[in-house]
Amino acid sequence: MNEAPATEARPAAGPHTCLCCEVQRLVEQMFRLPEPTRQHLRNSRIEFLKAIRSLIDERIAQLSRTETKGTKVAVE
Repeated sequence: MNEAPATEARPAAGPHTCLCCEVQRLVEQMFRLPEPTRQHLRNSRIEFLKAIRSLIDERIAQLSRTETKGTKVAVE
């Protein structure tokens, strides 16, 4: 199993790099990770992004709710 580390094919971190991706890249540089470990890290990135998506969805829902602007008063 003489495959090259996955970090060689990836570009260096830039200003638009995901935090999870950056942490994984650093770990891969420090250690030679077996495939199951890389798969766990990939899954954790997916779960992290899903968590961020749920926060965004909740905020959109909050902003989308209509507010009552006043009370109706019967006029005679």
